[in-house]
Amino acid sequence: MPQASPPAAGVRLDLWLWAARFFKTRALAKHAIETGKIALAGQPAKPSRLVIAGDAMLIERAGERFEIEVLALSSTRGSASVAQALYRESEASRVAREQARAQRAAERAGYQPPATRPDKRARRLIRALGDLDAL
Repeated sequence: MPQASPPAAGVRLDLWLWAARFFKTRALAKHAIETGKIALAGQPAKPSRLVIAGDAMLIERAGERFEIEVLALSSTRGSASVAQALYRESEASRVAREQARAQRAAERAGYQPPATRPDKRARRLIRALGDLDAL
């Protein structure tokens, strides 16, 4: 009779990222890993690489960088509070993300779209500005 092998000491990287709620699907997690957005212990990783407790990880997602330490392993996706218990984000990473978020919000606040449609005079000005090469 074949012997059952002991359970692995880790969880696949793509599965852990999905369980920790960094990505909505395992396919998205796998794509991020393959495109170099995930670094495990400072090295690019493969989706099948095993994650163990204590690993340092760098995750780039939607313009944000997370520097985390793996605290626990899970292969099932749970609630957000359970997912947040799987890792600890470094304080420097959290501060940098908040500053970048505030910077993006400030950049968006500079442009205010008009409340109404442009009138005839404004449309003529817009057309004139769009044709700067004709000058």
